Amino acid sequence: MKCVIAGGNVKVLGRAVHSLSRIGDELYLEPTESGLSLRAVNSSRSGFASFLFAPLFFQLYEPGSAGPETELFRCKVHMKSFLGIFRSLPSLEKSVGKCLILLKPRASRLVLQLHCKYGVTKTHNLAFQECERLQAVFDTQSCTSHLCAPARLLAEAVVHFPPTLAEVTLGTGPGGKISLRNYVEDEAEPSKTMVTELWLAEDEFQSVAVAPGSHITFCLKEFRGLLSFAEASNLPLTIHFDEPGRPVIFTLDDTVLEVHLVLATLSDLQSNSQSPSTNGVSHLPAPSDDFADDLESYMVAMETSEGGSERPPSPTFPLRAPQPAQSEPEEEEEEEGAVPGTPPHKKFRSLFFGSVMTPGRPGPATTQEVLAEDSEGES
Repeated sequence: MKCVIAGGNVKVLGRAVHSLSRIGDELYLEPTESGLSLRAVNSSRSGFASFLFAPLFFQLYEPGSAGPETELFRCKVHMKSFLGIFRSLPSLEKSVGKCLILLKPRASRLVLQLHCKYGVTKTHNLAFQECERLQAVFDTQSCTSHLCAPARLLAEAVVHFPPTLAEVTLGTGPGGKISLRNYVEDEAEPSKTMVTELWLAEDEFQSVAVAPGSHITFCLKEFRGLLSFAEASNLPLTIHFDEPGRPVIFTLDDTVLEVHLVLATLSDLQSNSQSPSTNGVSHLPAPSDDFADDLESYMVAMETSEGGSERPPSPTFPLRAPQPAQSEPEEEEEEEGAVPGTPPHKKFRSLFFGSVMTPGRPGPATTQEVLAEDSEGES
């Protein structure tokens, strides 16, 4: 792969990397015929972001060559290493005139060259790992509700919340108004909790189509990162969602850029008992309290097939009751292999992801096999 980014697009790429750095610790790069895809997923598999830069975004774009039975080479690098190159966005705009990205599979190196003023060239050689394609399974067309608003409107709304706030609740009220409210757990004492709530009129949005009384709760950190990019790029933000517990999808669309942010939402225990399906798939039964919070139990392995007709279902994210204090050591033993930074299992569950293997390589276990292994581990 070889691509050249010139002019102000270098800063746009830098903003995208800053936004992805709020999601995960690894950056996935995948050159395709449709453009260069940059993706990130958090350690708990409850957040996924994808930036697809079209070939028109680049001054030169060569995705590389692929054989009839092989796909284009894809890799992942450490986010901190990649972010360090684009750390100072004002400096990029002032001094960098062109950026060259070169992928060398044989040397296991990702080369980034910044061509600066006065003939200065900064070359960065990053080590990478070959990886599978990781894709969150979602469908915006099947969502029952959506909102479209200027990014500045939402950015000015969330600025009233403290930076340490973990979750925010988006809901609808009387007269078609949209509310943003900091999430407060039921067991919290009202006298010791500060509640901040904002109401936005329907005419402040570009389009509104939501079910009356609907609400969702999602993480604010990842949402802030996308808002920063959308506001700087002057792009409207669209929010697609269903009932509580279904993933919320944030999208940005432009002629040379396509952005998706998929976040898990907090589940409403009452909605879990309902049988109708949403977002085109049916619900999975809520796991029991005895079921270990194993991330692999919610992972889906898909074989490489562009014409696959079946779409794996997305899980719900149930709000679980807090465990007694004496059971904490047992939970630590069960989650010994978990990745640090995983949210508490009483909040969000992991999203479903498809792991697509390159043809000719041994494929991962099927969904039934993964679930069977987890069942044996619990017995």
